[in-house]
Amino acid sequence: MNIADKEFYALANEIKKLSEKEIYYRIRKSFELVPASTRKSCADFFNRFGYWGKLDEEKGIYEQIELKAKAFSEHIDDFVTVYETLCDYRSKRTLFSVLNNWYRYDFNTTSRTKEYLYDDYFDLDLVKCSDEEVFVDLGAYTGDTVLSYIKNYGEDCYKKIYCYEITPSVFEKLKKNLSKYKNIEFRLKGIGDGEKEMSFTPNTFSASANTVSENGTEKINVTTLDSDITERITLIKADIEGYEQKAIIGAKKHIRDDRPKLLFSVYHNNEDLWKIPRMIHEIRKDYKFFLRYKSSPIYPTEITLIAI
Repeated sequence: MNIADKEFYALANEIKKLSEKEIYYRIRKSFELVPASTRKSCADFFNRFGYWGKLDEEKGIYEQIELKAKAFSEHIDDFVTVYETLCDYRSKRTLFSVLNNWYRYDFNTTSRTKEYLYDDYFDLDLVKCSDEEVFVDLGAYTGDTVLSYIKNYGEDCYKKIYCYEITPSVFEKLKKNLSKYKNIEFRLKGIGDGEKEMSFTPNTFSASANTVSENGTEKINVTTLDSDITERITLIKADIEGYEQKAIIGAKKHIRDDRPKLLFSVYHNNEDLWKIPRMIHEIRKDYKFFLRYKSSPIYPTEITLIAI
């Protein structure tokens, strides 16, 4: 056992001894020790995107802290299980820094574990690619991930790329930005756990945060990867604003039969960090898991689970 293990298990054991109410008050006390300007920035961020609950000190709304306390109280053993399945020191340290930030509003550990060397998703020590890659980009947005892939691996390092995007205006930008590259197929569809017509709700702050929902304002067709792509898939990236679990359910056959490399965002709620690795492991037990994050140390987002 090293110092990282000792710190992680000390945190986990402290949380296990506390009731949900006690956890809530400890998180809230930590939050109140943060400078007022930073507290306001955090609240503005939480309220802007709505993934983690509302926070408004003036109105006495602390839903974000309540939901964090609930996640710790109900799932600390699940977080420990994920920690024990992670395959390198950096990954374990990343998980500790995220949970330590949630619990103590500590910015030092997140500052030390933020990824600076590699682009989002493409840790070149882990993600090896060849000219036979069939790469599926879920949440392709304006093509930024595909352009990053090409920058890191080269224009000749794939066989085919599928780009899925749900927002029509963004979809047109996506096609334009990637128009000069070969063998890219663009699909204006959502990816989930079944074939259905749904809708999406535009985010007023960023189109990258548009979400699929039952009662949004604009209609969108949703399908599954298993039904929409028949050829073998070798790489899946998913950043689809909390719909990642449903995408895994709809890609079970590809994951089981093809064993693609998986690059999944796990920060759009309080459960993806532990639940998505479990879901993948239930489909295939031979994946190895790694964790990286690349965002502000104040509240870590852009957390990627790499399963290879």
